[in-house]
Amino acid sequence: MNKKNGENELLQRWRGEFGSEYIERNAPTSERAKYVARGFAKILAHMEGDPPESILEIGANIGLNLRGLSQLTSADLYAVEPNESARETLIKDNVLPADHVFNGHAASLPFKDGEVDLAFTSTVLIHVPDDSLEDSYREIHRVAKKYILSLEYFSPTPATVSYRGHNDMLFKRDYGGLWLDGFADLQLVADGFFWKRTTGFDDVNWWLFRKR
Repeated sequence: MNKKNGENELLQRWRGEFGSEYIERNAPTSERAKYVARGFAKILAHMEGDPPESILEIGANIGLNLRGLSQLTSADLYAVEPNESARETLIKDNVLPADHVFNGHAASLPFKDGEVDLAFTSTVLIHVPDDSLEDSYREIHRVAKKYILSLEYFSPTPATVSYRGHNDMLFKRDYGGLWLDGFADLQLVADGFFWKRTTGFDDVNWWLFRKR
């Protein structure tokens, strides 16, 4: 599977019925939004001296994270999402205004260099194949002015996990290490783990970096 065809195939799955089924499985509730807000409050506390005035979520889906963040910050919130139904829900539910919602994906972000203070992913890089990962990292790094945040499944060695009957859609890696190894201008601010049993997140590690 070459890069272009593989990238298109995966994106088409997320844009199509597979992505719509994901939306149905992950409908937002007030309880889930409360848990998300609590988790992001811990992360935002590490930026207390210089909080972001603009935040972009790459792969926002229907905005559970953004719904939580809206309870915590007055920053301008933006979303990039490849699934049309998810984008429509973000607008219909008044999570974001229409001009803050963009069609796109991690390897091709419709933003200028350094346009947002904080760019983040939450269980999105885990769905990016190896041959597209470097482009995704470069794009996220390019659009972030100050901070980069990743919340992803961790493995010290790369591993592929079967996901909804597909063997090419979920990858565990040391995502934090990849940030530090790939970009000399990044400094680790904080990192941690959100245990699903107590946080509502899906057993994810998180890494917060600041550009020097």
